[in-house]
Amino acid sequence: MKAVIQRVLSSSVTVNGTVAGQIDRGLNILLCVVEGDTKAEADVLAAKIAKLRIFEDADEKMNVSLTDVGGGALVISQFTLSADCRKGNRPSFSSSAKPDDANALYEYFAEQLSANGVANVEKGVFAADMQVEILGDGPVTIILDSDIFKQSRRQ
Repeated sequence: MKAVIQRVLSSSVTVNGTVAGQIDRGLNILLCVVEGDTKAEADVLAAKIAKLRIFEDADEKMNVSLTDVGGGALVISQFTLSADCRKGNRPSFSSSAKPDDANALYEYFAEQLSANGVANVEKGVFAADMQVEILGDGPVTIILDSDIFKQSRRQ
């Protein structure tokens, strides 16, 4: 499972002219479910994101988490994060999970953010053509891959 998280002052996603989800201060999360991902990856990634200390404290140090600031999360499915560009000029997305599996884990991931204390979790519309508006804060952008949590820190 891959995620691009962006600290935002606000973010929204629109589908067919209708706002599907929006947040004020918090995190915009682009989420990609790859083949072989399970609830275990979603659990780890949701817990990490909820507790990641990337918001500024009173001393302007990145030292507080999304849950500490009471921020929201806007989760948007983004299968293109699985792009393999090693061969040719047209990306391959063959490592993406099948749509039914990906949607189930996408929904589960959003539920796990709530379970980890994120008060306001909004979502895009799975597999829809979406327009995303982001008012970045910082900017702070972090890329996470659940595979990294399976590795030893001593490698």
